Amino acid sequence: MTGALIGRLVLLAGVLGFILAPDSFVPLLRPFAPDGMPVIYDRAGFGNLTLWHLGLVVAAIVPSALLAILLAVLVTRPRGAEFLPLSRALVGFGQTFPPVAVLALAVPVVGFGAWPTLIALFLYGLLPIFENALAGLVGVPASVALAADGMGMTPRQKLWQVELPLALPLVVEGIRISAVIAISTAAIGSTVAARSLGEVIIAGLNANNLSFVVQGGLLTAGLAVLVYDGLGLVVAAIRRRPR
Repeated sequence: MTGALIGRLVLLAGVLGFILAPDSFVPLLRPFAPDGMPVIYDRAGFGNLTLWHLGLVVAAIVPSALLAILLAVLVTRPRGAEFLPLSRALVGFGQTFPPVAVLALAVPVVGFGAWPTLIALFLYGLLPIFENALAGLVGVPASVALAADGMGMTPRQKLWQVELPLALPLVVEGIRISAVIAISTAAIGSTVAARSLGEVIIAGLNANNLSFVVQGGLLTAGLAVLVYDGLGLVVAAIRRRPR
């Protein structure tokens, strides 16, 4: 068992342990809490906040991935190649604004709550998935595409049975990058009343309680690392499958 694997297992145990039994970490966090103030955030359960946080990420990344992959497929077809510059401009639009600016622009339109955060995460997730899907589809060997044509496959069959399976590792890699970005960015959503682990960080900043900030920050970072590693295992499994 490698040191990296042991470290990830320890991280997983720590994240699960804190979510299920945060009071057991009081001795470690007490030095960060001012005198007379609570050590562990108790206005909401960490399990619920973690589920809300991950729910925001999934609810934004799924439609973001679908749109990005559809655009990548479109611009790699002969009739859609001319839309490549427009597609790149569309998926890159969200990256031109910082998350706080997207939230500020979205709140007057959709109000406070989860929707501004979902919009920001959706926009931020498009570019990595699109570029990776595009690279995967463009990178299909010409000999493989020629063999598919020689077998009499229709364009749709070739897409579903040849191109997308070969491009899948890069597509999942793009989703992996977007998911990590979304986990980090979702914490900011609590500034507009979205339920997430950012709620703990904001409470700590408002109360000048460093213990809350450490809890929210480390738990968010731990989730990002675990999701990154988990999707990395998925990519490795896809690469090892028989072609």
